[in-house]
Amino acid sequence: MKKHFIYASLALASFAMTACSDDKNEPVDEGNKDNQEQTSADLDYSSANATAWHNYMRQVSQLLVNDADQLYKAWTESYEGGESFADQFRRHDNAAYSSASSCIQQIIEGCVDIATEVGEAKIGEPYNLYRGGNTTAALYAVESWYSWHSIDDYSNNIISIRNAYNGSRDGSVAQASIKSLVAAADPALDAEVQNAIDAAYKAIKTDMPAPFRNNINKPEVLVAMEACASLGDVLDMKLRPVAIAFSEAQLQPVVENYVDRVVLPTYADLKAGNQALHNAVLAFIATPSDANMAACAQAWLDAREPWETSEAFLFGPVDALNLDPNMDSWPLDQDQIVQILTSGSFDDLNWNDSQDDDAIEAAQSVRGFHTLEYLIFKNGKARIVE
Repeated sequence: MKKHFIYASLALASFAMTACSDDKNEPVDEGNKDNQEQTSADLDYSSANATAWHNYMRQVSQLLVNDADQLYKAWTESYEGGESFADQFRRHDNAAYSSASSCIQQIIEGCVDIATEVGEAKIGEPYNLYRGGNTTAALYAVESWYSWHSIDDYSNNIISIRNAYNGSRDGSVAQASIKSLVAAADPALDAEVQNAIDAAYKAIKTDMPAPFRNNINKPEVLVAMEACASLGDVLDMKLRPVAIAFSEAQLQPVVENYVDRVVLPTYADLKAGNQALHNAVLAFIATPSDANMAACAQAWLDAREPWETSEAFLFGPVDALNLDPNMDSWPLDQDQIVQILTSGSFDDLNWNDSQDDDAIEAAQSVRGFHTLEYLIFKNGKARIVE
């Protein structure tokens, strides 16, 4: 998940009042909204903006389809003008990966990176901002707060680590997996890794009070941060040196299984989920209704899961082709989203390699999952149409 830091444009006092408040469905000042001009954060879908809203939903959902399709093709068909990235990774006879051991190191590094990001950025940044008195910035630092889906996002990131370690996506343990090798050679280390994964997942999914955007300052949040830090340390300092020391003959089946049973099916589900999301958007546009908006919301949640369970392998095409920030930049530039709704300037969502980093980031901050989340959800629920 690529984060952009644009909190200055999001200093809207009304929502600061709801962060870490009781779990409510409406902002504190919602009752007065008819008597004031709506801010970017509380803009509603209406007959006046419906056409622009539909066009924006269509554009963003189509871009998500395009990005997921490009990512899947890079792994399965051709990457950088050659064979698929999956084949390059399996064979590891290139400049990036010269051995099965180097592939295993990459897999573990991906797990360490997402464990660290969940603890320090996704959870830790809102917590630290809030503790520092920046309550509004803390709220806007919470990923997926329009849908109130943050805790599911973060726990699915931990699932992505479990999947990489187990070599499967259903919680079972593949024979050709890092876990199987480690369990046979060092059962105590395997137990330590497994316990660290389980502890991080429980601290987030079970123990953190939901929604996170209303409970940023709770003590359980600090416990979850510490559990993620411990998981990252175990993976980096204990698992990594043991795992990469196995023989090439032992590691080769693990690499192949990881590609075939973890990465490729996850990206296939992402591709299918993004297409289903786009189809739901088109159905809503054809017949706007509360039921069809709710269907868009469910399709967004369904498409979101394979993305979040892919974040332990944000290397290769998803990184090199800039597809991570395309699909998952956070936080959003809400003011610019509203300007696009007003102007219809959907070219602002596109970028090319000739542009500078600022221009590319500006385009990425008004597209992707979270822009569509803004257009579909409000206060944890599908937006109201009727």
